[in-house]
Amino acid sequence: MSQTVRLTGLVVYPVKSARGIALEEAVVTSHGLAHDREWMVINQAGRFVTQRQTPRMALVETILTADWLELRAPDMEPLSIPRFRPPGSPFQPTIPVTVWRHATEALDEGDRAASWFSEFLEMRARLVRWDPTRRRLSSKEWTGSREAENYFSDGYPFLVASEESLADLNQRIGGGSDLRMDRFRPNLVIAGGGVGSEDQGTTLRNGACEFARVKPCIRCVMTTTDQQTTRRGPEPLRTLARYRMDPRFDSPLFGHNLILVRGAGARLRVGDTFETF
Repeated sequence: MSQTVRLTGLVVYPVKSARGIALEEAVVTSHGLAHDREWMVINQAGRFVTQRQTPRMALVETILTADWLELRAPDMEPLSIPRFRPPGSPFQPTIPVTVWRHATEALDEGDRAASWFSEFLEMRARLVRWDPTRRRLSSKEWTGSREAENYFSDGYPFLVASEESLADLNQRIGGGSDLRMDRFRPNLVIAGGGVGSEDQGTTLRNGACEFARVKPCIRCVMTTTDQQTTRRGPEPLRTLARYRMDPRFDSPLFGHNLILVRGAGARLRVGDTFETF
């Protein structure tokens, strides 16, 4: 049975595991919302750094202007990274990086950015940018015959969650819980379909674009990190484990991963409606 839901939030995360940017509108691409997870922090071994191991990533604020990616963090001078390399600029080198089990090469954003992140995160780190000449595909175990590209997302280009599911979770936690949606880092937030509407059916579409639901989102310790303070506690994993476990996974679920079926280049706006079936 189909139903209509309303898009109430659009969020892009330019730097993997740093703070997102709430948008009123965003361009859809085959690899996610434009500029989503286009940058990533790596450690000395070239492996991706996230809030799982380094909660201070939650304090890195990201701002996209016409020409710059601006980064801010407590007690740090702002850092500006050019979004576009001017004609005739020196070739930007690539370095080996790994995100989960995918090894590739990424564009190195230089020593100044490396020093900034190393100082703030208190570890040796570098900032890299996705090399658009390369491809990284979602697992076909879940996408079937469809190819779904990613930049530095965990594995799928879009994530959807519903306001009703978050309200239901907070009610189940009890004690006046008011966990915010930013703990779950969705790109699309919907409302109007009821609890679990993000998990229902196989398709989310409107006249501009169409998404396919491909895999429930497995949840980890990142969701227990307060995004304003970095403090951690047992919730929401403790409560999710009571009612959102799936025999296919060893972790609780919240939200659903999507891939784009139709509509690359379309522009989504908060307030848009989708049919879900």
